[in-house]
Amino acid sequence: MKRWHGLGWSTGVRLGRPFGWLWGAYGTSALGTWLAFGAFPLIAVRVLDAGPAEVAALSSVGAAVGAVVAVPLGPWVEFRSKRPVLIAMDLVRCAALLTIPVAFAFGVLGFLQLLLVTVVVAAADITFRAASGAYLKTLLPAEDLLVANARFESTSWTTTIVGPPLGGLAIGLLGPVATVVADAVSYLLSALGIRAMGGHEAPPEARKTTRLRARDLLDGWRYILADATLRPLFFNTALFNGLVMAAQPLLTVLMLGPLGFAPWQYGLAFAAPSIAGLLGSRLAGPLVTRFGGHRVLVVTGALRALWPVGLAFVGSGTGGLLLVMGVEAGLIFCCGVFNPVQATCRLERTPAERVARTLSAWAVTTKASTALLTAVWGLLGALLGPRTAIGLAGLLLLATPLVLPRRTKSAPAEPRPEPSAA
Repeated sequence: MKRWHGLGWSTGVRLGRPFGWLWGAYGTSALGTWLAFGAFPLIAVRVLDAGPAEVAALSSVGAAVGAVVAVPLGPWVEFRSKRPVLIAMDLVRCAALLTIPVAFAFGVLGFLQLLLVTVVVAAADITFRAASGAYLKTLLPAEDLLVANARFESTSWTTTIVGPPLGGLAIGLLGPVATVVADAVSYLLSALGIRAMGGHEAPPEARKTTRLRARDLLDGWRYILADATLRPLFFNTALFNGLVMAAQPLLTVLMLGPLGFAPWQYGLAFAAPSIAGLLGSRLAGPLVTRFGGHRVLVVTGALRALWPVGLAFVGSGTGGLLLVMGVEAGLIFCCGVFNPVQATCRLERTPAERVARTLSAWAVTTKASTALLTAVWGLLGALLGPRTAIGLAGLLLLATPLVLPRRTKSAPAEPRPEPSAA
């Protein structure tokens, strides 16, 4: 067996039963999320006769408000046992989603309820991610974190491939509300899986004060901005994710509108390239082993920025479809390598007693910046046209490698977590 410390990779490593349950819970909820992909806009349009502005608000305003709601939850999570928080957030998301089919069955479903559910789910999602990252750091030794993050990334792309086609079939047969029920059930199963992990969780660090102070809300951002490696990585992630996601609605309009692609072609253009993400996540560890974590982080972080500008040149017909698939495959492959290495770097550079606050601040900023840039690019698309706005996003993405970390100092040494009892 070979191990690399720092941004490390381990081959032939069994991560234990508790991690297996955590991994299975993640995969179950991720599959549920992708099964219900696009369900909210469909419900808004088909059931509530919502217009474009209302549909855009579901993805932008709902996510932004959810991010704001999640701000005080990071410090709150830090000083609590993480497994109960994970279970609670799964149950909150399950309960929120189930209100939609119940209201639909009684004929009282409204747009405001859809918007409130997106806010609750977004806030719970941020909190869950912060708690799960903190829990993972205590569950596994540092040299196994990249293995775990690569498995999560691989699972994410697998569910991306499988979920939308199955969800589309379910929507066609049963309607969009049925996939929302499936998503809610997936969170319930995730909560049961986390509950079944067993083992003993070390008690969290005691809070020095009993009340949450206003300055505590900014602790995560303070730590990120004070770290010479996390700071540029943080800004790079917020800009990159925001610009990529901001261009997606415009690409949808362009492909399904002027270019005349059928819905199945549009779905194929984004589902098939996800196989490249699965491949990239499986290669992340071997690449780190051969070239080192920092080099892989910087090179793949730069390469992923080169692809999106190509979407401005998409045309109609088979050639246009192949161009979109090729660009998406290249982008997704680079992200598949980059994401688990970045997640591991972030965990290794953050002390265990700060992980929840740091990950919460990271997720809040990413979601808020994505919502803001999506709204801005919606306006640019209306003023300049979808193709021009997509090209502008691609050109700005070419500058994002400039804010990648130039060098990575060694992460501070921390005690190894005690193995969890099965």
